[in-house]
Amino acid sequence: MIVTAASVTALQIGFKKNFQDAFSATRPESDFTKVATIIKSTSKSETYGWLGKFPKMREWVGDRVIKDMEGHGYNIVNKDFEATVGVDRNDIEDDNLGHYAPLMQEMGVSAGQQPDDLTFGLLGSGASELCYDGQYFFDTDHPSFDDAGGATVASNIDGSGGANPYWYVLDVSRPLKPIIFQDRKSPEFIAHTDPRTSDQVFMKKQFVYGADARCNVGFGFWQMAYASNAALNGDTLDGVIKKMRELKDINGRPLGIKPSLLVVGPSLRSAANKTVKVMLGEGGASNANYQALDVLDTAWVA
Repeated sequence: MIVTAASVTALQIGFKKNFQDAFSATRPESDFTKVATIIKSTSKSETYGWLGKFPKMREWVGDRVIKDMEGHGYNIVNKDFEATVGVDRNDIEDDNLGHYAPLMQEMGVSAGQQPDDLTFGLLGSGASELCYDGQYFFDTDHPSFDDAGGATVASNIDGSGGANPYWYVLDVSRPLKPIIFQDRKSPEFIAHTDPRTSDQVFMKKQFVYGADARCNVGFGFWQMAYASNAALNGDTLDGVIKKMRELKDINGRPLGIKPSLLVVGPSLRSAANKTVKVMLGEGGASNANYQALDVLDTAWVA
């Protein structure tokens, strides 16, 4: 094949289609949308000061009570991500391009899966990453309130299982889910193929194709998530659900948390299904937790 501007353009169009088709097929199937709210970012970073308050209706007596959105400065800074493939000029001249199309497709798959990697990676490190209140997202002493609205602390983690894998109970019924996926720029396919402007092409006879994106992840309300590595069964699940549903606001009123999703990795798939998907338990007894939660079995959770 003679390398001309037209042939290079045609090649770029083909590679872009390989990437986009794979990306478009992968992203809608991503697991992250089940646990994360997508927030469109318009700047280098976004500050989520409003995470300090659960907005709740109250009886209007006297003046409005304005929630203080300046109390917390939880900031998520967008990060740059890229994937790049180099195509040797000789391969184009020799029409030896068959192995590049799958590479472009894999790049599209990787771009589609990136939010899964980021989202569940953050969930898995929640015991060592800070959230809006200055505590670790999964912690034993989050500032909270008792029935009378008095200050106390609450835990949203049980690490009594030692080296056992963690499982997570989440409330994903609200517009704001426990994880925030901040999207600044969706993955974009780009090419550097002009020898007049690309040193890579001129000096190394290598045409460069890639994708780049800007995004990041952060935490929403810790009250909407609980992590445990205790043995996963009906009793431990009951305990977690009870703790989440009993959380109060500053006025001593229930926050209305509704645990709705059980997130597990492959190693706990069977235990999760036995706990909430089987109608009858051991010995034929009724399973009180039958269909109490949906189950998300995802490979992105270790």
